[in-house]
Amino acid sequence: MSSATIDDRAVVKPPGLPSVLSVGWQRAKFDVRNFFRQKDAVGFTLAFPVMILVLFGSIFKGKVEGTNIEYSQVLVAGILASGVASVSFVSLSIGICNERANGTLKRLAGTPMPKLSYFLGKIGLVLTTAFCEVVLILGIGALLFHLHLPTDAGHWLTFAWVFVLGITACTLLGIAMSAVPKNEKSAAAVVNLPFVALQFISGVYVQYNSLPAGLRAVASIFPLKWLAQGFRSVFLPDSFLVAEPGGSWQHPVMALVLAGWCVAGLLLCRMSFRWGTEK
Repeated sequence: MSSATIDDRAVVKPPGLPSVLSVGWQRAKFDVRNFFRQKDAVGFTLAFPVMILVLFGSIFKGKVEGTNIEYSQVLVAGILASGVASVSFVSLSIGICNERANGTLKRLAGTPMPKLSYFLGKIGLVLTTAFCEVVLILGIGALLFHLHLPTDAGHWLTFAWVFVLGITACTLLGIAMSAVPKNEKSAAAVVNLPFVALQFISGVYVQYNSLPAGLRAVASIFPLKWLAQGFRSVFLPDSFLVAEPGGSWQHPVMALVLAGWCVAGLLLCRMSFRWGTEK
């Protein structure tokens, strides 16, 4: 064997490990496929907000007091915010809690997989399900309740930053919340309890300005209220401002609160997330 052949073999390097992004992409594809194979989970997660929209929009007719806007159109924006928060905060939190309980997280932590890739996979799942939710709800709103979708770039730009900040905050809070339930059996109750309460005081089902001041103050602390208000600013005309707090969409405050929850959610994740069942 020649020295040239030996030298050529010496410089051959073994293939490196996949990158964080590539593993995250594979995890996202796995999580999305696994989600859509669970027909009951898909039906509840995506169809439940649509069912509530159709029922409430059909039962409660008429215009919001003091405006020329139909209640059903206001409801579309609220249900859209609730749906986005549900697929990011509720579904993600319960899903991670189940994976921790059945040992999936512990097994993944023991592999060479970069831990960040696991979270990138979950983000991919949340974005996919949220996109489906947005398309379904806006489609139903436009077809059944004559919701006027914006035709200008400015409103869609507002939708984009409200959506990104809102879903980021809710996703991080969902990951952090997954550490609260003691086991997978209590996860649904523990996670849904605060979420259902917030829906009723955040302008999802009930007009926000009609609530007592104390409940409005509590709701204004959390992201869901600002998500709902942000989506109303996109899909409702400015004539609805008479029914909004202070007669304004409050975009600067909205951005600060949602961004603040993104930071708080990240800190809570770092403090609370664990791969095993041990406290």
